[in-house]
Amino acid sequence: MRFAIVTADNSLAIYWEHVVAVTDDGYEVLDLRTGEDVTFYDHRVSQYFQRARRRDQEMTSLELTSSGTADFNEGSVYFIGNATTLIRFGGLTILTDPAFLHKGEHVYLGHGIWARREVEPACQIADLPPIDLIVLSHYHGDHFDDVAAQELDKKLPIVSTADAVDKLSALGFQRGYALDTWESMKVHKGDATLNITAMPAKHATEEEVNELLMPVNGHLLDFSRSGDQLYRLYITGDTMLVDSLEDIPRRYPDIDLGLIHTGGTTFLVTVVTMTGEQGVRAVEITKPRTAIPIHYNDFSVFLSGLDDFKKAAQASTTTTKFVYLAHGETYTFTPNSEIS
Repeated sequence: MRFAIVTADNSLAIYWEHVVAVTDDGYEVLDLRTGEDVTFYDHRVSQYFQRARRRDQEMTSLELTSSGTADFNEGSVYFIGNATTLIRFGGLTILTDPAFLHKGEHVYLGHGIWARREVEPACQIADLPPIDLIVLSHYHGDHFDDVAAQELDKKLPIVSTADAVDKLSALGFQRGYALDTWESMKVHKGDATLNITAMPAKHATEEEVNELLMPVNGHLLDFSRSGDQLYRLYITGDTMLVDSLEDIPRRYPDIDLGLIHTGGTTFLVTVVTMTGEQGVRAVEITKPRTAIPIHYNDFSVFLSGLDDFKKAAQASTTTTKFVYLAHGETYTFTPNSEIS
């Protein structure tokens, strides 16, 4: 999260990553991450900065209450529909991109565009087990719908973009954790630690179109127990094939499982999620051991279905194993003991 303050006389600006002091001689810049001191023109701004830094430190770590015995021998991904999944491992239960509208109902996507739900979700919110947190790629009606806004517990932690956190706050969800690309936060529950890192993602390759849409995050979920890393799960989010995807395997190799958003979502005269062919290319780039396509047939604006993905996967030379889930099916995984 980035803060900015300018004093009444415009003599001082504070940014979350840097302090910029405007002087007669020019600019004095201090990198806050070094922890060095800076002389402020206004002590009230200094106090604000100190409070903001404490708040940021609190937001980078989330402590959850543990109850019962956690299972570290096996985990699962339950596919509810669209980009909505339930991920369970190590005593943690994570809901992604909650959208529970019924088949035949419509969702507003902005700019005068509505989409009809074509497939009934596998369950409703009342059917879910207790949720620890939500990981949300972005704030769009097919990823966080009216049902989610009305029925989810407003006290649930939600990890997403700053844009989504702001909009959800207006709906009463006050425990939002905003991450910029490559930023991370830790979640602790009993012996389990989940490190969530925002991955690069972009809703459109054309900048003019991208500016009309919400900011998007992919997410990397690293599960560990008492310091030993056990499983690495990557969720693409609603991204297109952008150059920054190439950085993911360099920074975070040995991804165990990739959840790949496809569908070829149509918007105006272009597509704003990957087609099946592009989704397979994203797998080839990020190199997960196993990949599961999701977000492929739930709404009327989808152009590229699961068959497109399967066809491209058959033609691919990647060593990744492809797994296909219908709504209501579960993928069960066994953690690895080593991740470099």
